[in-house]
Amino acid sequence: MVLVQVWILNNIQLSGYINPYLYIMFLLVLPFEISFWILIPAGFLLGITIDMFMHTPGLHAAATVFAAFVRPGVLSLIAPGDGYDSSQRPHISTMGLGWYLRYVVIMVLLHHMVLFYLEVFRLTDFFYTLVRVLLSTLLTILLILITDTLVYRK
Repeated sequence: MVLVQVWILNNIQLSGYINPYLYIMFLLVLPFEISFWILIPAGFLLGITIDMFMHTPGLHAAATVFAAFVRPGVLSLIAPGDGYDSSQRPHISTMGLGWYLRYVVIMVLLHHMVLFYLEVFRLTDFFYTLVRVLLSTLLTILLILITDTLVYRK
């Protein structure tokens, strides 16, 4: 996933607004019952690896650690009535499209908001950055749905 991000997706920039970040899918598809103490370092390692290739000192690390930190809360917020099967992972095929789409939208939007607002680090470009967040979120969600459908079939 990191190699696809670095070699292909980092070279896609649509009109300067849209940057797809598929690498966040790594955090999204980890098992439901993964330990918080594994999740946070995994987020950091994923983010810092992307930072090394993109020459962004800590931006992706901060955004992925934030995403890893809020993931358990998001999963609790959208949990089905009967809870999660600890043997499953979050995928369209296991949880259904509606649940998966809610999960991915929330997580990608939170990740992208932290990433893009840390990148500009000023509120004068608030609406310009918000447009970038929303457009990049849409493209990233589309790529995640396509990848999940193709890679994680039943």
